Amino acid sequence: MAKKTYKGLQREIRGWKTPPLDSFENVYSDKEFEIVMSIPEFTCICPKTGLPDFAVLTLTYIPNKVCLELKSLKEYLLAYRNKGIFHENVVNKVAEDIIKAIKPRRLKLEGKFNARGGIQTTVIREYSSRKKKS
Repeated sequence: MAKKTYKGLQREIRGWKTPPLDSFENVYSDKEFEIVMSIPEFTCICPKTGLPDFAVLTLTYIPNKVCLELKSLKEYLLAYRNKGIFHENVVNKVAEDIIKAIKPRRLKLEGKFNARGGIQTTVIREYSSRKKKS
């Protein structure tokens, strides 16, 4: 039996063109406050089996100059519905796209994926615009 490999299977993910994420002015940019969004019906496709994957995504961020606009986030996330993508890549791609779009002070994205094959996966990505001291 031939050994299956995942090498190169997700190489295109970082360059994948997704719908734009819109923002609006944060009129309280002089204040530090937290925004939490829960996306309980996130879906994508398992790149190996082609079967649907389901997850709850929880986005927590502290905005800077702009806030994330919800309708564009919904349209953005719908693009994943038919995309074959590993759980780890979902969280990293979504986080990177949001960071690029709104440049938050801090961000945490947690993807809690439903069990597949008896294993439940949670992937967490955190970001801070504050530079770490060496």
